[in-house]
Amino acid sequence: MSEDFSPDQKRYLEGFVSGVQAIRGARGAPGFGGLAPFQNQPAANAPQAEPVPAGPDAIHIEAMARFEKAGKKLSPQEKAKRDEHPFDAYARFKTMAAENKYAKQLDDFRIRFHGLFYVGPTQDSYMCRLRIHNGVLKAWQFRGVADLAEAYGGGYSHVTTRANLQVREINAQNGIPFIEGLVDIGLTSKGSGADNIRNITGTPTAGVDPQELVDTRPYAREWHHHILNDRSLYGLPRKFNVAFDGAGRIAALEDTNDIGFQAVEVKDGFGIEAGVWWRLALGGVTGHRDFARDTGVIVPLAQAIKVADAIVRVFIASGDRTDRNKARLKYVLDAWGFGTFLGEVEKQLDAKLVRAPAEAVAPRPESDRLAHIGVHPQKQSGLNWIGVGLNLGRMDCAQMRALADISQEFGDGDIRLTVWQNLLISGVRDEDVAEVEARIAAIGLATTASNVRAGLVACTGNRGCKFSAADTKGFADMIATHIDGVGLTVDTPINIHATGCHNSCAQHYIGDIGLIGARVPVGEDDSVDGFHLHVGGGFGTDAAIGRELVQNVRGEDCPAVVEKMLRGYLARRSGPDETFAAFTRRHEIDALKTIFALEGA
Repeated sequence: MSEDFSPDQKRYLEGFVSGVQAIRGARGAPGFGGLAPFQNQPAANAPQAEPVPAGPDAIHIEAMARFEKAGKKLSPQEKAKRDEHPFDAYARFKTMAAENKYAKQLDDFRIRFHGLFYVGPTQDSYMCRLRIHNGVLKAWQFRGVADLAEAYGGGYSHVTTRANLQVREINAQNGIPFIEGLVDIGLTSKGSGADNIRNITGTPTAGVDPQELVDTRPYAREWHHHILNDRSLYGLPRKFNVAFDGAGRIAALEDTNDIGFQAVEVKDGFGIEAGVWWRLALGGVTGHRDFARDTGVIVPLAQAIKVADAIVRVFIASGDRTDRNKARLKYVLDAWGFGTFLGEVEKQLDAKLVRAPAEAVAPRPESDRLAHIGVHPQKQSGLNWIGVGLNLGRMDCAQMRALADISQEFGDGDIRLTVWQNLLISGVRDEDVAEVEARIAAIGLATTASNVRAGLVACTGNRGCKFSAADTKGFADMIATHIDGVGLTVDTPINIHATGCHNSCAQHYIGDIGLIGARVPVGEDDSVDGFHLHVGGGFGTDAAIGRELVQNVRGEDCPAVVEKMLRGYLARRSGPDETFAAFTRRHEIDALKTIFALEGA
């Protein structure tokens, strides 16, 4: 291992060890600075061996060393993690909170390991993102988040595109009390930001879905706790997403994740045990225009966590620590190829992965793009889940408490979040459906929506994110309000995704219509919020990256432009079953501009 360290690193490590020993002598401390103690330290008069890092951070330190030995410069974030592991900075962050000071610069990066994001200058406050496995939490926890948001935040929360919750407008002195309050109600924000494995998504109707092959909840839960209790799984080259899709009616968008576990049925006659397995897909990152691709590997259900752990460890050792734009799993796969990467995973596992030919796997049940809104029968006779439409994910605290009450009084006590920025109440008896719908309407929410409104997704936008070039939520809402207001009915499912920047939190590339924020020039010296528009994206069996249709559409013009697009589609489609995505894919971009009356745009 010593050949991985340059002379400068060796001197750094030798000095570091001396510092650790001195501090231990003075304070009796077990360790310092985010690194575990080094093993096998020689006596003072013994020949000096090169220090070797040990403990859970060693795999990361060694990976950094390999890049530096190759003459490459670590990114500032990598140096920050090496200088002080973010978990070791917690006491300092508590002191800063007591002094009403925000974490800035590299400390802003470190505090994201604890789930807090300083979002200035758009909001001079923290945003806290939780981690909720499979998007399911208990009604009393949901009510508890409302209480915390009211006491420490802005009095509202958002459901995110990872079936998660985030709370905004948390001031400096309230950041730590907020995240400690989450722990008090059995939740956490640990590792929900920065270079970590984010919250684990799964099928939102897990356990109640008539068509599911697998209840994803126990697998998401096991992986969630596996991560929380292993420090070596924090501080990856970049963020990492994992999802379990049980083949239920509501898509989990697992093919947009670094690891996607897809429940499949393996048929008899192929020398493989017939039954339900996970199909392994790797490398999804749609902001970089790529879906997770089928590896040809199938995984026994009970082995998912072991395989995921091995994949992550290979990524930790090999992911780029110098270029943040190339530090995702996709780029390791592009450089190595799937065969080489899976070979390294097998070495980590000390076992062979199971390969299955495509013909051995039965077609998966299709998802229903509208099943996240409205009333739907569960597999349990006489019970239903009810999809509640939120205004682009936003709820105030009073609404959250009312939803918790409804879930406890009429449902099974679960609140189920979806990647479509809404939530489900499950376990509602047939005879209570009407009362539940009335209660939901009474708090200003709905269980019905037009297809345009139901398929609308938007990131935070420039009201709360410094990276966004446009007010995504504001203009997305304007689009749906305009389309519904002019009486235009779209009778096929349609997804409109509005994202503010190339991080693509709202995954604009997979929308039937995708909008990405842009500053649109006005005159010689000014600009306004606007978007570039894409068409033809999709997910699942219809997966595709949308193509750019037109650039620099002012935000205020987007409702009328989208109306033209939808009217052109409805007038020229081949039949009532042709989707918007299929329609746009069979036309060239110039032809679409003509059909949509966007010539010259």
